[in-house]
This record gives sequence, structure tokens and C-alpha cells, in this order.
Amino acid sequence: MSDWAPKRFWKETRAEACDDGFTVYLDTRTVRTPAKARFVLPTRALAEACAAEWDAQGEQIDPSAMPMTRTANSAIDKVRVQHGEVAELLAAYGDSDLTCYRADTPAELVARQSEAWDPLLDWLEETHGARIAPRTGIMHAPQDAVALARLREAVHTLDPFRLAAFHDLVSLSGSLVIALAVQHGRLSPEDAWALSRIDETWQIEQWGEDEEAAEHAALKRQAFLDAALFFRLADHDS
Repeated sequence: MSDWAPKRFWKETRAEACDDGFTVYLDTRTVRTPAKARFVLPTRALAEACAAEWDAQGEQIDPSAMPMTRTANSAIDKVRVQHGEVAELLAAYGDSDLTCYRADTPAELVARQSEAWDPLLDWLEETHGARIAPRTGIMHAPQDAVALARLREAVHTLDPFRLAAFHDLVSLSGSLVIALAVQHGRLSPEDAWALSRIDETWQIEQWGEDEEAAEHAALKRQAFLDAALFFRLADHDS
């Protein structure tokens, strides 16, 4: 297996305005995506965050240390060209949302889920006019079609950059509701992640924590926080 990795060739990194947004310069060259598309971002704040990642690189480039740049690349190369499909994929979580599937026992877990998730479902109805209902057990039961249509509309309004980050918020938490709550500032990213892990936290309290599972959970948590930051930086209204 080759140990080859791209090496740093630039000295100065900076974010600058361009014709249709903001971009990142490495000396006199502009950054390009893996698909060789122009690296044009919607806000200066996001461009500066990406520039900081490039500036922090050592002799060899480490993409794993560049979460803002990776998500921007995904938005440009992938999400932009299949926006509708990605939005539909995420909207579908509303019909099987984590916050709606509740345990029937033990009583303490039932109460913990209700205390954490019921206010989110109330907030969803107040904010989006979409009422989705909790179920007991793991068998799928369809949600109200009108509610799902309203949630689908909310997801489709996101531009490719915010949708790319929203994808990670939904897929990592397993919840469209929790992702929407982060988007609107109803939950902090840290609180949102904790609310998405109620079942796992319960299991840890009962049986202890597996070291490998804990490491995997920590990586997912950081990816969730990175996605929340990207969303905020890409949002013109932030």
C-alpha cells in the first residue's frame, strides 16, 4: 500500500470575495473541489473557517482534520447536483423519527424519553404546523400525511450548503425533529446530541460502557457538532 499523501505547497492562506460568493486562496491559487469545481462558498464566515483549516495543515495534507472543507466539497460536488434526492431522503426521517419511537418498559426510561422528546414534538407543531405522534415499540406506523408534507417543504427550502450539513445532523442523530431544533436554535448542538442518545445513555447506566463503542460515539458526536457549526457558518441569517 502506498504511503503517498498530498503535500503542502503554499505559504499563505486567505479567504476573499469572488464574483458569486467567497473562496479560499492558497498563495495565488484558489482551492478546487475533488471534482475540480470552483470552491465558492455562500458566506465569508464559512470561507474563513475553511481557510483556517488549510492554514493549519502541516507538511502533509490531512483531510480528516478539515471538516468544514469536506462538507463544503460535498455540498458543491454532490448535494448541489442531487438536491431533490437528498432533501427527500432526509424528509423521510419524519415518518420514522427517533423521537417518536418509545419504550414500553422500564418506567424510568419511558419517563425519560417523554420528558426529553415530548416538548420537541410540541415545538415542531408550533413552529412548522406539523404534528407527529409518538408510538410504543419499534413497529413502523405512518405519520399524518399533511404533517409530513410540511416537514418535506421545510427541508427542500435549504440551499445545498445548509442541506449538506443538515444531512449529517439528521443521519447522525436519527432524527429530523432534533436536526430542525438545532437549525432554529431550539436546542444547542450539545443538548441535541445528548437528547439523541437517551437510549444509549440508559444502556450505559445499566451495563457499563464498552471502550470501542465509546470511541465510536465520540467520533459521531464531534461530527454532529461540526455539522452544526457548518450550518451556522453557511447561514446568511446567522
